[in-house]
Amino acid sequence: MMALAAPAWAQGADTVLIVGDSLSAEYGLKRGTGWVPLLEKQVAQDKKSAKVVNASISGDTTSGGRSRLPALLTQHKPNVVVIELGGNDALRGLPLDMTENNVTAMVQASKKAGAKVLIVGMQVPPNYGGAYAATFSGLFARVAKAEKVALVPFFLKGIADVDDSASRFQADRIHPNEQSQPKMLANVWPELKKLLK
Repeated sequence: MMALAAPAWAQGADTVLIVGDSLSAEYGLKRGTGWVPLLEKQVAQDKKSAKVVNASISGDTTSGGRSRLPALLTQHKPNVVVIELGGNDALRGLPLDMTENNVTAMVQASKKAGAKVLIVGMQVPPNYGGAYAATFSGLFARVAKAEKVALVPFFLKGIADVDDSASRFQADRIHPNEQSQPKMLANVWPELKKLLK
């Protein structure tokens, strides 16, 4: 009996684990149109041997991600972990030192499991107060620098920080619309690509 060839991802390919919130979980979007499914197409197009595992949950916080991560690392044994969490912490006004500690713990756990890490940074609107907004956007860079891991400074660059930003979001003004998903991928891909074989 002839053995079937193993799929590409089983032949020493990378596993990319994405631990995120609604921005990565296709909230309010048609299945298959979010930036993560677009990433899977990009990986194939660039002939990178990588399998993408999307472990994102709408509404998740850094505390939720931190508690879920150990089981995900054991189950999927990723080579690369993308951490896209923190937005919900800010929306709920959670203490930023807790958010920073959680992101740091997730990075350290991922590194200990042998994975490279990419932190996807977020910003909050200025109506949260200048000091809070600055501390929040800065925490991702601080963790990335301290832990020597890759960083996307602002996930929604070119979407939330432009004059016609309202046209790039769903009706709730929080979640980017389908037209914005390729831009989100474009913000992540240059950094992520460097971590893949």
